[in-house]
Amino acid sequence: MPKHNAKKTKPPTKEALLKMEIATEIGLSDKIRKHGWGALNAKESGRIGGIITQRIKKGIIKDYTPKK
Repeated sequence: MPKHNAKKTKPPTKEALLKMEIATEIGLSDKIRKHGWGALNAKESGRIGGIITQRIKKGIIKDYTPKK
């Protein structure tokens, strides 16, 4: 029986959902959906990371653990 090369989709992580939520807030979600995360320039990526950092410091985001 031949194997199918169907991709299995993983459920999004909390971090991925948070990044996409912030990207939507700042108007980058369409660009990400069309071209992927690699299409963002350094300024756009940094802005998302900066907003995440601000929210962690303010206590808005409590259960975020960054990747190591």
